[in-house]
Amino acid sequence: MIGLFGFAAIWGLGLWRGWRRWIVWGVAGLWWLAVIAAHLPWFGVPRLAALVGGTFEAWLVFGVGAALVMTYMLGFAAVKARVRPEAAVAPAAPGTFSAAELDRYARHIILREIGGPGQKRLKAARVLVVGAGGLGSPALMYLAASGVGVIGVIDADVVEASNLQRQVIHAQDRVGMPKVFSAATAIAALNPFVQVRPYDRRLDQGIAAELVAEYDLVLDGTDNFDTRYLVNRACAAAGRPLVAGAITQWEGQLSVWDPAHGAPCYECVFPERPAPGLVPTCAEAGVASPLPGIIGTMMAMEAVKLITGAGEPLRGRLMIHDALYAETRVIGVKKRADCPVCGALH
Repeated sequence: MIGLFGFAAIWGLGLWRGWRRWIVWGVAGLWWLAVIAAHLPWFGVPRLAALVGGTFEAWLVFGVGAALVMTYMLGFAAVKARVRPEAAVAPAAPGTFSAAELDRYARHIILREIGGPGQKRLKAARVLVVGAGGLGSPALMYLAASGVGVIGVIDADVVEASNLQRQVIHAQDRVGMPKVFSAATAIAALNPFVQVRPYDRRLDQGIAAELVAEYDLVLDGTDNFDTRYLVNRACAAAGRPLVAGAITQWEGQLSVWDPAHGAPCYECVFPERPAPGLVPTCAEAGVASPLPGIIGTMMAMEAVKLITGAGEPLRGRLMIHDALYAETRVIGVKKRADCPVCGALH
């Protein structure tokens, strides 16, 4: 039947040429009108109607059915457009939350210690994470999930297959990608309401002070003492709290170094680098997979407490966690008057 072949040809041509759906429907509608005209009892041409095939009644029912299908499809597309993800993540006015944000952060907002004011402080906060490795991975994910408005992440490494045993922010299909961009990809998928600032480079003396000064709080998840001392000095000079963690094998430690608020800085407690080989890196000594998740998540928890004012942060206290025996202890630490970094802040 030429009539049906005509419809098939129109749809095939539309798919081949990439026509918009409404154009295909429009051309098909014109073809249907022509077929109907050929079958009209008072206007049609019998020979043409026989060539096209079918009957007037059959083509009329076909056309009504096609119109119903088209109406349904257009209506469904309109409803889908109203709830598409782009609309769901439309930014709210400064200092306010969109309906989607309120739904997302509802479990925070009902907490007495955080509430609406605390969530607003999280949204307004700027947090820098140094290192997107084992500790930085969970810290970044939970900072983003908590709704921290601006998250900076600095790291010069690329994702390697050996990282995936513990660095949960990265994925197999991003092996070879700079870690900061891999982290930004994961954060965007988790929470489109936060802004990520990736710095694909090492933190060095030339940028440390200026970069730290741009943020309210710093998390250090690095695995070398040169960077730890550098971050500590930059934070002490800028008056920024520093949440720093460290891990090896089965043990981890965590503290909030904040001399601007009476707590010691990192160098008060660890004034000298350990002797070579005394504190091996994860690559040298190994590390249990969940351990950086435990310590890194607690780093994010300390950050949330510092930003919202909830609870008692680990200022002046050092937490030591032994995962092998499930033991955690907290010891007090004090400032040193002769500390070359923060001694003048006594």
